[in-house]
Amino acid sequence: MSYPLSFPAQGPLVTVTHPKETIWVIELHNGLDNRLTPALIDLAIKPALDAVERHWRARWREAQTAKDKSAGNGALILVGRKDQDKFFSNGLDLSQVPFNGGFLPQTYNPLLERILKFPIPTICAINGHCFAGGFMLSLAFDYRVMTDGSKRNAWLCMNEVDFGAVWPHSFAGLLATKITDARVRRKIALEGHRFTPKEALDAGIVDYIVGGNTASVHAKAEELALTVGPKAQGGVWGLIKTDIYWDALEGIKRDPRMSNAMVEDAAAKARLSKL
Repeated sequence: MSYPLSFPAQGPLVTVTHPKETIWVIELHNGLDNRLTPALIDLAIKPALDAVERHWRARWREAQTAKDKSAGNGALILVGRKDQDKFFSNGLDLSQVPFNGGFLPQTYNPLLERILKFPIPTICAINGHCFAGGFMLSLAFDYRVMTDGSKRNAWLCMNEVDFGAVWPHSFAGLLATKITDARVRRKIALEGHRFTPKEALDAGIVDYIVGGNTASVHAKAEELALTVGPKAQGGVWGLIKTDIYWDALEGIKRDPRMSNAMVEDAAAKARLSKL
């Protein structure tokens, strides 16, 4: 396979590179802040994941008949635009993503499921602000490496509570699976707290924070990829994740629950009128 790969071919929104024999990198470049849209997910990220998995599986199958099993090593890194240090992702583009319809069950939730079950270690290189749907995307990855914010401010935040949007089941299931401290979950979901990188590290949301620019964050992600990539040799990394991330995967399968404060207020009035 010849790299780099661009998806879609016309007007690419992501680029896939293969900088080392056992590392694949997907770079997001949808505008300045990588808002998540149906096109970015369905026409770019998902085909990019297909390409990476196809290449790794071909190598893994070859390794099964060889004396050297190291060809089955592999890890995937997702990074925001490398030519800036401000945003990893600014979340869902609400001008293109209605809080109803097929976006969650057909587009976004399947992406979360795919990453949760991906057959090789996955690392999210958070090189700037990481908000809302972008935050949830990062949580689907096995590891998170983030800028320390020393060059430019960087926050992680789920602010749905502040603009009146209820969480879909997939968000709630993913948060419960990946963040075990109920106090941290409360701070994320009910307080809409803006976590600094240091706060995110102390809370266990990210695994590493790195000084410097995007290049430094990416370098740390590659270092981690080389460390954990050999765990893909056995071919069971994704299968084991299906069990340990069971609650998140079950939440993803449930019908989406998208509403707003006005809908809930009307329902509350109806209930109270019967008391």
